[in-house]
Amino acid sequence: MTTFTEVRAMRILLIGATGMIGSRVAAEARTRGHEVTGTTRGGAEGTTKLTAGDTGAVAAAAAGHDAVVLAIAPPRDGSDAAGPLLAAGRAVLDGLRRAGVRRLVVVGGAGSLETAPGVRLVDDPHFPEMYKAESLAQAELLELIRKEADDLEWTYISPAGVIEPGERTGTFRLGGDRLLADAEGNSRISAEDYAIALVDELENRNAVGRRITVAY
Repeated sequence: MTTFTEVRAMRILLIGATGMIGSRVAAEARTRGHEVTGTTRGGAEGTTKLTAGDTGAVAAAAAGHDAVVLAIAPPRDGSDAAGPLLAAGRAVLDGLRRAGVRRLVVVGGAGSLETAPGVRLVDDPHFPEMYKAESLAQAELLELIRKEADDLEWTYISPAGVIEPGERTGTFRLGGDRLLADAEGNSRISAEDYAIALVDELENRNAVGRRITVAY
């Protein structure tokens, strides 16, 4: 006889709940019966207002939750991309500690994935210049977490080289630090399937303390 383990409903704080990825993570988690507290900088669209770089505010928002998902992007207006993202990352790490919440899942970038041993996607000379600053900032956030979050149960999830709205298929591959691509060299994932992978990780905790990636 086949038996099934029931997944306990979680209380999830989702920082960045209205972005392309964050909104789909929220929908996926709620569909599975989890309670999602969504936050945004402005408090729009039924979310709570939260400045991710404010440690005290993060701690107050995270209190009573089982896990925190960080789904924010660095500035895309040509200003410093790394500084604000790293400040938010540090505040989230410290805020979780204050709140007594150990589980953190980060919506990461693809630029730090390797295309060959020691060679990152973002370092490819053909990498689009318009995405380079954001990708480098996300790579710095990953290194920050690797160095400073040993006391937390973190997972950093990189998408494929291209992530965009699409179909929810439930069929994809998971990897580690290496960029995943198909037989034609294409690396892509829909935001809907990325959200499935992220909520799967929240529930199953198969990649605590490391980075994973998801692609077709």
